[in-house]
Amino acid sequence: MKSALFTAIAFASVIATAEPVYLNSGKVLPANLPFSEAVIHGDILYLSGQIPNVPGKLRLVEGGIESQSRQVMENIRTTLNAHGYDMEHLIKCTVMLDEISDWAAFNEVYKTYFDKQFPARSAFATDGLAVGALVEVECIAAIDGATQ
Repeated sequence: MKSALFTAIAFASVIATAEPVYLNSGKVLPANLPFSEAVIHGDILYLSGQIPNVPGKLRLVEGGIESQSRQVMENIRTTLNAHGYDMEHLIKCTVMLDEISDWAAFNEVYKTYFDKQFPARSAFATDGLAVGALVEVECIAAIDGATQ
């Protein structure tokens, strides 16, 4: 019993003192922007908000909410894959929509990116998103034994 308690305390101490790891692959957005595309701290990966930009450029994909929603989800997948993770690692997503009336259309695209289990999620409308996007999504992923 004492051994298990000591191990749990030691593990919690390591997690609590782990230094954040800042990640920029440059595969979705140019790496020289003033934020990290993702940050690992302990066993949690925090993804910056993704917009529906053409990978490597600050230009949005053409089309309406469906094409922009698909590109946002592809950008999330690309960012995760660039660092050795996938959509199944996601535990929480926050969806920001330029128009709340686009929620149903976004949801139709979103649900195709997951098999059986969906991350916890919240959604809200906002008054304007970066570069005129119709949708932005930020996510949190649970990762085990991050070594980035």
